Amino acid sequence: MTGFLKKDLAQLFRDIPVRVITPDKIAPVSITGIVLDSRAVQPGFLFVALKGENTDGHKYIDAALKNGAAAVTGMQTGFELPVPYILVEDTRFALAHISASFYGFPARYMTVIGVTGTDGKTTTSNLIYRILLEAGHRPGVISSVNAVIGDNTLDTGFHVTTPESPEVQRYLARMLSAGLTHVVLESTSHGLAQHRVTACEFDIGVITNITHEHLDYHRSFDAYREAKASLFISLTETHPKERGNPRLAVLNRDDASYEYLKYKITTRHISYGLTPGLGLWAEDIRHDFSGLHFIVRGEGYNFAVDSNLMGNFNVSNCLAALAATMIGLQVPPEIAQKGIAAMPGVTGRMERIHSGQDFFAIVDFAHTPNALRVALTHARQITEGRVIAVFGSAGLRDRQKRQMMPEIASELADLIILTAEDPRTESLDDILQEMSDAIKQKGGIEGETFWRIPDRGEAIRLAVQMAQPGDVVISCGKGHEQSMCFGDVEYPWDDRIAMQAALAERLGVKGPKIPILPTSK
Repeated sequence: MTGFLKKDLAQLFRDIPVRVITPDKIAPVSITGIVLDSRAVQPGFLFVALKGENTDGHKYIDAALKNGAAAVTGMQTGFELPVPYILVEDTRFALAHISASFYGFPARYMTVIGVTGTDGKTTTSNLIYRILLEAGHRPGVISSVNAVIGDNTLDTGFHVTTPESPEVQRYLARMLSAGLTHVVLESTSHGLAQHRVTACEFDIGVITNITHEHLDYHRSFDAYREAKASLFISLTETHPKERGNPRLAVLNRDDASYEYLKYKITTRHISYGLTPGLGLWAEDIRHDFSGLHFIVRGEGYNFAVDSNLMGNFNVSNCLAALAATMIGLQVPPEIAQKGIAAMPGVTGRMERIHSGQDFFAIVDFAHTPNALRVALTHARQITEGRVIAVFGSAGLRDRQKRQMMPEIASELADLIILTAEDPRTESLDDILQEMSDAIKQKGGIEGETFWRIPDRGEAIRLAVQMAQPGDVVISCGKGHEQSMCFGDVEYPWDDRIAMQAALAERLGVKGPKIPILPTSK
């Protein structure tokens, strides 16, 4: 973050809901940037010391001072510093509000739509964005794939999480400066629980679903669900805006989260689902090679939708986007129709890789039990041949998935290839052993119905070589991501390139090379 702005320290803390324990320490000091990493401190910056699971920012206060920090905010006592040390109750909460103040509270001047859920956030966010474009608004989007600001698309590299609050507020400020009127902000459970999207002044909240995920961090499903609910609770806290305050919650009636959220929120809500009920629902769902086709019904609504996307789960994503825009922002149905139809798809989400082969090759981001079930169910629906699934389970993440995902694949796939997916500092062999044991408990036979191939490139190559006409080869878990973590190092990796390379090898045509990983021979 560069110091292109300058704010007085007292100005930063004025009119924000942060309890300062040492208000006398707020001295007349100019602040030119806000960071939470001592290595990123430049002269004039405010360093905010965060206490996390694995590190404590208070240990790096001296390093921040050496780099020129003009002030420090923390939540631990006992520091006597040569610069102002502002003591607060919660530095994460404070960081979000201070960042918003530093950039002039940009979210208060735009309509902000937050999208959360276990699966489908990025697709739903982009569908809303497309509809808003078609409606003549000037929207931006911040997702785990990219940030779109006007004509600029920035590769965020967020690796499936929401950026820290200073980055979020910086993006929002850039969007406001570019003349944007609406922002679609993908909000992960980590982002919500860690206050990364606090002070984003949400006007509309959208939930896709809440299923088993991130319990390694949240510790319990109730805590995970509570984090998601905080998005909708925050709708009541949004400041009044000149363009109005919709304060609308969009809930998935087909998901188990519906009853919980319905009684948790206090703002108005609209529901959507695949069966008739209140709100919006879909009827006459059809799939073909061009995508999805269905009828949207609801009070005052009866129109057809055509989408380039695939799978019933994307019918739900379309309905969520339609509810947010038509009911929350009064976008006419005929405009919303065009917005849905205009979306070509989302990188790494049920993305077909076609090089002239006589079978389906698909790359998908499914890295949770529910997402894998949905992806493999769709793969089963589009073929009368076999489904060959390639996937792994990440290290240092919820270990229950290593049992659940192989069990799901055993039910829905004909052939399974277990492989690497960000093992991090865990033993890849141990991870694959756990997954292998789960398949064997379901009757799987190694070397006949499933294989363990540690190198992901070799795993995709084997799946492609095994494919027969009409089969589906689907590689799950990485999707749009551009790297894979072994130890503490991120190695360049792209499932789509690996799939293209494997197809080129099989077809005997020119193509890219499979990226090299530490597991490669």
